[in-house]
Amino acid sequence: MGLSIGVLKETIPGERRVAITPKVIDILKKVGAEVVVEAGAGLEAGFPDEDYAGKSAKIEATAAGVAEAAQILVTVRVPEPVGLVKKGQVVIGFADPLSDPQLAAHYAQAGATLFSMELIPRITRAQSMDALSSMASIAGYKAVLLAASALPRLFPMMTTAAGTAPPARVLVIGAGVAGLQAIATARRLGAVVSGYDVRAAVKEQIESLGAKFVSITMGASGEGQGGYARALTEEEIRSQREQMAAVLKEQDVVITTAAVPGRKAPILVTREMVQVMSRGSVIVDLAAERGGNVEVTKPGETVVEHGVTVIGPMNLPATVPNHSSQMYGRNIVTFLKNMMTKEGALNIDVADEITRDSLVVRDGEIVNARVQELLGATVQSNS
Repeated sequence: MGLSIGVLKETIPGERRVAITPKVIDILKKVGAEVVVEAGAGLEAGFPDEDYAGKSAKIEATAAGVAEAAQILVTVRVPEPVGLVKKGQVVIGFADPLSDPQLAAHYAQAGATLFSMELIPRITRAQSMDALSSMASIAGYKAVLLAASALPRLFPMMTTAAGTAPPARVLVIGAGVAGLQAIATARRLGAVVSGYDVRAAVKEQIESLGAKFVSITMGASGEGQGGYARALTEEEIRSQREQMAAVLKEQDVVITTAAVPGRKAPILVTREMVQVMSRGSVIVDLAAERGGNVEVTKPGETVVEHGVTVIGPMNLPATVPNHSSQMYGRNIVTFLKNMMTKEGALNIDVADEITRDSLVVRDGEIVNARVQELLGATVQSNS
């Protein structure tokens, strides 16, 4: 008998995604896995229980029923294990262990095994499993739609009998996956787009999308480990802000996307910089969930500062739940297949870089060094 994989219904308010869609169940069936789905798990993403049942998935009425029937639980946001997860069970999802190491500690106490999708390494072989990138591309797209909706101007140049409206000027700060998708989307809507990133190496990528690269001199490279931006020094930040203020004066829309994994987002746009922008301008701060790149951002809220609308959206991928779930489901299934033997058994092989890097807790023991350090620091500060 093959693996049994349980799909949990999300419990966090506003989370409308589902970890596995009916379409990818066929892939799991080919490797001998059985799928158990909590009733209503895919409903908000547009996947009713009948669609799962039509793919031979078993429908369980409760999360407890799913946990009882499945060896592996897959989820978008990893839930608290108490009263749900059994000893020896494997749980896969977004666990955010570098920001919330206590959740990992709870999984260790439960004697379970936890994989965090955020920790999948950014290597070529893992691209089809890289859920952070999948979700970032959706966030970048949706950020531009939010900005276009809030801006009291048109995005494209429009020539009418009543005159010509010039195109909106859009600046995207941070040219990671979200930023590049935002640049492409703003260009599709007809805006004049500029892009900026502390990593000079992404200049070509920005320009390849038809945007202008904003040059801000900083001295050293802003690239850190794993292709992410590194944290900047205070002097670098001060220089960056002075030059950025001059650029911001010219913009109608600013979209900020800069985040460093496991840390509070860096402040790139100060209150004073917001105040030099034109009234009616819009900022969408995609780093709002980590505190924000804009000093005045209020996570989950829209505020108006000096006539500038600052939007701090939370969990944008969940606002496009159908396609988000399809992409995430494919990421999860590819990740699972990477750990399965030809006979359909689970093989947690830490010699595999993808498995090793994403494994946080194994059979009740925290095995991720960074999470161990964070929990050690927490224990010391409480003693």
